[in-house]
Amino acid sequence: MTSVESSPPPLLGATEIRRLAGELDVRPTKTLGQNFVIDGNTIRRIVATAKLDPTETVLEVGPGLGSLTLGLLDAAARVVAVEIDPKLAARLPQTVTEMRPAKAENLTVILSDALKITELPHEPTALVANLPYNVAVPVVLHLLEHFPSLRHGLVMVQDEVADRMVADPGNKTYGVPSVKGAWYGTMRKAGVIGMNVFWPAPKIRSGLVSFERGPRPVTTASRKEVFAVIDSAFAQRRKTLRAALAGWAGSPTLAEEALKVAGVDPQARGEKLGINEFIAIAEAKVAVEPEGK
Repeated sequence: MTSVESSPPPLLGATEIRRLAGELDVRPTKTLGQNFVIDGNTIRRIVATAKLDPTETVLEVGPGLGSLTLGLLDAAARVVAVEIDPKLAARLPQTVTEMRPAKAENLTVILSDALKITELPHEPTALVANLPYNVAVPVVLHLLEHFPSLRHGLVMVQDEVADRMVADPGNKTYGVPSVKGAWYGTMRKAGVIGMNVFWPAPKIRSGLVSFERGPRPVTTASRKEVFAVIDSAFAQRRKTLRAALAGWAGSPTLAEEALKVAGVDPQARGEKLGINEFIAIAEAKVAVEPEGK
């Protein structure tokens, strides 16, 4: 086998990315959180870490100029790319046709805000994306809620956000992203990405977060009800749960009663509780609510 035959398919480098951006008169904006990956080895690392099955349909959010899209098409059966920028969405199919002509029909581009999509033309089984820093957590939670077909994934986010998404109870970075993520399954840190592989280079490192969807929690409480407890508990995280959940329950007394029914110390703080405790608290509210409410 010749060296050409054994070489990996070409990916977009710094020169190609800047050429495409110039052609489209696109200047990466902080508003949309645009930082384009310009290093092929980083793309290969992300794709390898995602552990994709070749039969999978991958959902990519914010494909930009197509750096990661090409790598995903090499590893999966189909890519559904959701892009909010009209110029980028319009150019992506052409880029794929030029660089992966045999894979062009395997790409579907959706011009939309990822926070607003609730259905797609193809059912995705994996989420792999370089997410805009400012909406990373809301996007992940929204997609996990609306697309139960998503079994696993790998997202690149701001490194500090990655730490919050994977933190365990009691950790100083543990908070709303950690608990809500645990509702859907298991999240873990899968690596750190430096700043120089992006254009423009961000001022902070990026983190890779891998997730596996778990079984749906067995509970009489809805996801909305459980998330309301979580939001209340962390809105004033320095307060005890008795005080922090007073508004949610209707009064400090009702909050304390609900916590006791759930088997949770009213003097504890939200940062010490796992997802199962929050579920128990949500279930307990029904037991202590005044009749007729």
